[in-house]
Amino acid sequence: MSDIAIKVEHVSKSFRVYNEKENNLFGFLVKGLTNKNYQTLDVLKDISFSVKKGEMLGIIGFNGMGKTTLLRILSRIYKPTSGKITINGSMTPFLELGTGFEAELTARENIILYGKMLGINKKIMSDKIDKIIQFAELEKFLDTKIKHFSSGMYSRLAFSTAIQVDPDIILIDEVLAVGDLAFQKKSHDAFLDFKKRGKTIVLVTHNIDDVKKFCDSVILLHKGNIISSGNPIEVTEKYLFDLVDRQN
Repeated sequence: MSDIAIKVEHVSKSFRVYNEKENNLFGFLVKGLTNKNYQTLDVLKDISFSVKKGEMLGIIGFNGMGKTTLLRILSRIYKPTSGKITINGSMTPFLELGTGFEAELTARENIILYGKMLGINKKIMSDKIDKIIQFAELEKFLDTKIKHFSSGMYSRLAFSTAIQVDPDIILIDEVLAVGDLAFQKKSHDAFLDFKKRGKTIVLVTHNIDDVKKFCDSVILLHKGNIISSGNPIEVTEKYLFDLVDRQN
């Protein structure tokens, strides 16, 4: 069996950015001659890398450099414009917590619904309900419609449901800051437990200390390109050097 959990081969991603309606004759004529009312934005350019099973990969870079787009391609929210993605194992993305939750359903019903979205049968998710609710600290609200939840309660339920699915691969986009400080620590500890149990983790973050402390390898994205990859200390030093250079 292959020891590779994720393999990305020559992946590029482009978006069409449509222009606003022209409000003058010259703009109208130019657009009519070119027959083009959009620009192409190349967000990722020929990206290749692999992540071994049990590894934690950090993805860093300044805002707007393609980090979240890459994570959304890995999670199959976006399709690459070109290239190939291979995923070996079950996967849960921690990108937009609570995606698919229904406000008119109870916490219990939403837990079952989330499982269905991931292809997990009702019996398995039902057996996880007690752990999910206990972790979320929502024991008194199991049969309350989530439209009555505060934003913190909603986030805790979504996070707790996602981690109890216990996937082989976890994709994280700066979602550890959910709930109050005590719950954030519990969430952080949960991910450390994932790492200890040999799960594969891909982390997009601006927290360089976490990258250096927990990641086995790092890639640095800049304008859609991987400009550095490998040892966390060396790659983060380049990132910090570029950050200082930007500020001067």
